[in-house]
Amino acid sequence: MRLGVLLFTVVLAGCSAAPSAVAPAPSSSPAGASPSPSGSPAPVDLRLVFAGDVHFMERTAALLKDPATAFGPITPSLADADLTIVNLETAITSRGTAEPKTYHFRTTPVAIDALKAAGVDAVSIANNHTLDYGRVGLLDTLDALGAAAYPAFGAGRNTDAAYAPWLTTVRGVRIAVLGFSQVGELASSWAPGPDKPGIAMAFDTARAVAAVTAARQQADLVIVFNHWGDEGNSCANSAQKTFAGKLAEVGADVIVGAHAHTLQGSGWLGRTFVAYGMGNFLWYGTSKSTETGILRLTVRARSVTTAEFLPAVVSDTGQPKLLTGAAATRLSDRYAGLRRCAGLSGPP
Repeated sequence: MRLGVLLFTVVLAGCSAAPSAVAPAPSSSPAGASPSPSGSPAPVDLRLVFAGDVHFMERTAALLKDPATAFGPITPSLADADLTIVNLETAITSRGTAEPKTYHFRTTPVAIDALKAAGVDAVSIANNHTLDYGRVGLLDTLDALGAAAYPAFGAGRNTDAAYAPWLTTVRGVRIAVLGFSQVGELASSWAPGPDKPGIAMAFDTARAVAAVTAARQQADLVIVFNHWGDEGNSCANSAQKTFAGKLAEVGADVIVGAHAHTLQGSGWLGRTFVAYGMGNFLWYGTSKSTETGILRLTVRARSVTTAEFLPAVVSDTGQPKLLTGAAATRLSDRYAGLRRCAGLSGPP
């Protein structure tokens, strides 16, 4: 199947429309950009790609037999970006004791090879499964990521490390990426301390806001990936909306989320682009929604100038598969409609 047929894209401002640009908001120019003839730095258009929850359990664990093909045919759409980020919904460990909760996810370091092969550049580990096997499991996860030199954010060996951004420079643009969990289960015991590993929690709102404020001073572009929302609810709840507003106020440029096991709406909150929920992506189960997709943003300076949703479905293998034809149109239209209950607007 030709790629041009496979990728049904829709600008989030409306249904079934071709991508169009909106004027970027004024901001400082990206660091390291080449000068234009007038002497001012030339703007850099970055392509950012985001997708939802990923883990390797049961049917998706089998995909690690060949990590180079674990994500399947959707891989080119992940790799075709300047920066691609997903949520890694699992511990990387064979040790530890299962925490007192219903679902427990863990995998091996081969998962990192699969993420790399798919073109995923970094992962959020600020979620309600990174500590499924306790702090031993979290430390093993951090060790595995460190040994592979693979970027992750949203958890750490102490409070400062958990709330610290991942800093990177892409085509001269300094980018800070942070992650926070707003899931209540075990949140108090999973929170980090001065000498205690843990997850960066949205419930410590003052610290989260301070972390984004500090990142704003370090970077040209600030991205936040949150784990939040009510499972099965395609509308963002009041806690999501309140937290997103606070992050936007202090300089978050792009806010993306997951956790609800279903898609949630996206659009603009003032000048900040917010995508409340990207759903399951590479996923073991069938009891939740199989609707998913890829969010592809074009960013110039601090503004999202185009936003595209590539509709997909979690297939029988657990791999996401891009939709085509009428199925793609239906999901794209439904996704565009979710903006209403999200309380977000079209391009500024």
